[in-house]
Amino acid sequence: MSTFEGKVAVVTGAGSGIGRALALDLAKRGARLALSDVDTVGLADTVRQAKALGAEVRSDRIDVAEREEMLEYADSVVATFGTVHQVYNNAGIGYNGNVEKSKFKDIERIIDVDFWGVVNGTKAFLPHLIASGDGHVVNISSLFGLIAVPGQSAYNAAKFAVRGFTESLRQEMLIAKHPVEVTCVHPGGIKTAVARNATVAEDEDAQTFADFFDKRLALHSPEMAAKSILDGVRKGKARVIIGWEAKALDVLARVIGSSYQRVVATGFATFMPWMK
Repeated sequence: MSTFEGKVAVVTGAGSGIGRALALDLAKRGARLALSDVDTVGLADTVRQAKALGAEVRSDRIDVAEREEMLEYADSVVATFGTVHQVYNNAGIGYNGNVEKSKFKDIERIIDVDFWGVVNGTKAFLPHLIASGDGHVVNISSLFGLIAVPGQSAYNAAKFAVRGFTESLRQEMLIAKHPVEVTCVHPGGIKTAVARNATVAEDEDAQTFADFFDKRLALHSPEMAAKSILDGVRKGKARVIIGWEAKALDVLARVIGSSYQRVVATGFATFMPWMK
């Protein structure tokens, strides 16, 4: 059977970036789509483009951090399509700030959306994925779920947690012999609005951070990321690392161990002097 043709795929954070690219690539491959985002304007544009490609689409404004909302959404999607085969827990937000300067509420918000949003989406849809007989959970972590960097402690915490949660889930599905594949995705520098829309700690310059990300770190298109993710899904990969820089830094951290932290800290101090 085709990995995507006729399959029901749920994509959160589908209003822009990787989420939109995933939705449109899935549409081209013949999937039936349940798309959501808190950005209803961006979501409507994604829906329009997906329908123009011939896809059957349901769209909803959903905040993945709201657990009861996600549980109700999962049941509603199944009521619409009869089943769900694939869930792409993609929705996320950014935040830049040192631990010393960050407020508890800022850290909590990142954890609520970037970690609990993934947990909520996974838990809400997992029974339906098992029932489908051909399920797949795809959780979006980050390069920052493989290595830690200064100024991203909250984001690192969430994305490392997504990695641990997802890798454990994959093993549980194997032990239970459930018909559900599990993939954890670690994108590097992708040209999305995540940095430009990110909040920052007090006394930090959001514009400087966003400009640096857009000019120096955003190396790959969302379309390239989506293709890499779907290729990984098709092959049943446990982990998908996107971008040469993400692969290189992952290797560096595994080769030199915790010493990578000093290398990264030196690089940040050199190229991001405003962080000092």
